[in-house]
Amino acid sequence: MAFGVATAATFVGWYGPLQVLLAKQAEVVGGAGKETVLAVVAAVGAACSMVANPAWGALSDRSGRRLPWIIGGAVGGAGGLVLLGTATSTAGMIIGWAVVQIALNAPFAALSAVIPDQVPTDRRGRIGGWFGLAQTVGIIAGTGLALSGGTVLSGYIACAAAVVIGSIPFTVIASEHVPDRQSTKVTMTPDFRWAWATRFLINLGNAIALLYLLYYLKDEVRLPDPDSGVFLLTAIYAAALLSTVVAGGVLSDRVGRRRVFVCAAGLIMAAAAVLLAAWPTWTGAVMAAVVLGVGFGAYTSVDFALVTEVLPTAADRGKDLGVINVANALPQVLAPVAAAPLVALGGYPMLYAVAAVVGVAGSVLVFQIKTVR
Repeated sequence: MAFGVATAATFVGWYGPLQVLLAKQAEVVGGAGKETVLAVVAAVGAACSMVANPAWGALSDRSGRRLPWIIGGAVGGAGGLVLLGTATSTAGMIIGWAVVQIALNAPFAALSAVIPDQVPTDRRGRIGGWFGLAQTVGIIAGTGLALSGGTVLSGYIACAAAVVIGSIPFTVIASEHVPDRQSTKVTMTPDFRWAWATRFLINLGNAIALLYLLYYLKDEVRLPDPDSGVFLLTAIYAAALLSTVVAGGVLSDRVGRRRVFVCAAGLIMAAAAVLLAAWPTWTGAVMAAVVLGVGFGAYTSVDFALVTEVLPTAADRGKDLGVINVANALPQVLAPVAAAPLVALGGYPMLYAVAAVVGVAGSVLVFQIKTVR
């Protein structure tokens, strides 16, 4: 329970800004150039995350500790959120979001490594499902907290408080079982690289699709209250995700297969992007949220279990999971680079069509992994 709360708290710190606050702040700072401001801020933050996650993971490996990195990163991330909330320029937003991304990757790297540290291989689908469920709770809570205060600054402060408070129980009551350091150096395996590529492409497709969701609802769907629309879609997505996030992991454990689940889930997620491209209405957006939630739920649990089975060495789990998590962060860097010109060239239909194609490519690549069924 405490592990789930700490995970959820970390995702509050990320997704309160990503779902609502950064877009609203960029609109104030950038005006008509809001898309560019948001793209730049998101890209720089994701670049920081890409470097920070494996670095924090390696430090937790070498220190033989996970817990200090969880509480320390939470406090640093909360400070970054408050700093970000006071930003009145693009540069200020970039600095604040960079601090948040760097700091919050410390608890995320440590929490990710706790699972292979302490959970047997044949139960990692189930536990990966609960890990994904906690992330989803964090996304919902972060979105709600971002909208709760009425102002951008109050939203950031609410998220900052949740990040710190949520991290405390686990760091107080948890025990640590970090593997001893090994003297031999193990290089990355081909299956590790394929697992990275699969995750990268599926996450890139999602990042391209979701970056401009607020603007999509406002400018394409022409929803009168796009802020509330984002929150409602997030809640619908989360409810759909709950139906598969644990069940998918449990079923994967029982049948002893990972790849077919990852592929099927990725294809379902790509179908959500197709819906957004072909059906730019509120009803279409709601249906896409349902489809995306169903797909992402199964994907989250099973892909995490698959990844833990291709890690090169137990002693470097934190670092290696950090390298894998670059496949989550790098798409956040590349998505703004791709999304802005796609919208300018072909509008939102082209944006979501490209997102679907990228997601399909990632889904089929999983079968290049040979040591996991």
